[in-house]
Amino acid sequence: MSNVKVSLRNVCKVFDASPAAALDDVSLDIAEGGICVLMGLSGSGKSTLLRTINGLAPPSSGQVLIDGVDLNCLAPRQLQQLRRESMGMVFQSSALFPHRSVIDNAAFGLEIAGVGRAERHRRASAMLEQVGLLAHAQQRPDQLSGGMRQRVGLARALAVDPALLLMDEAFSALDPLKRREMQELLLALQRERRRTIVFVSHDIDEALHLGDQIALLHGGQLVQHGTSRDLLSNPVNDHVREFFHSADTSSHLLATDLIDHEAVSTLASGQPSVAADARLSELMPRLTAYRMPLTVRDASGVALGLITAASALRIISRASARG
Repeated sequence: MSNVKVSLRNVCKVFDASPAAALDDVSLDIAEGGICVLMGLSGSGKSTLLRTINGLAPPSSGQVLIDGVDLNCLAPRQLQQLRRESMGMVFQSSALFPHRSVIDNAAFGLEIAGVGRAERHRRASAMLEQVGLLAHAQQRPDQLSGGMRQRVGLARALAVDPALLLMDEAFSALDPLKRREMQELLLALQRERRRTIVFVSHDIDEALHLGDQIALLHGGQLVQHGTSRDLLSNPVNDHVREFFHSADTSSHLLATDLIDHEAVSTLASGQPSVAADARLSELMPRLTAYRMPLTVRDASGVALGLITAASALRIISRASARG
């Protein structure tokens, strides 16, 4: 994920109706193949930033580059083609056509791109199967629940196989259970086919759960950008610290955070191992299942240290107290 998919360079956006800048000198690189969550209070500029990425809100100054191509240099037809072939959009409202069947809604982007009916139905069916709705392909949107309609919206965005997926508060209208289901579906689809996803959210737990990177905006400015651990452990100012104050930081600890450094010298070859980036939810069952400590290993298999039940409990308690 070292390649940059989206790059914003000194982007400003001023709307005629407002004297304040919606975006104020924002520079941000979004890595290819990861999920970047845009966060901030209402009016912070996160949705405007998303719209600059697909060219719907061209910057007043600065550059937006997709794969190194400056959107300002594209003719309207070229920009339209880029959106159709390389970008998918999912909104808070599923925005389905009520008179179309589920499969025709899912195939709409392909239809606009000029794909023949048989082929677009084949591709739309494949995506509906992935989101668990193939059996509902001939139904109308009003026959579906809100969560199912949002799945159709996701299938429609993914049917064109976009390299870049833009999601604007896509799950915020759903109840907590359906919202979690959609988050898990998105992560499952991401594991199967890694896309670059830019996801706008105002929900801290959602951002921490989904985001490989989080970009926090305030008053149109980018305040901090990094991993969730960066923002939780090393906030750059009081605004970032206060914004994440209510987050349960313990649930986002990784195996490498739980190493008992006093036990490093007792490493043994027969001990069970875990990956350095294993999450707490994966570690706890293993800690309770084994009497022996867990060996933490990096991607190349090198042992970094041990996790003991005592070290895990101590560090989790400390992190929970900070949160």
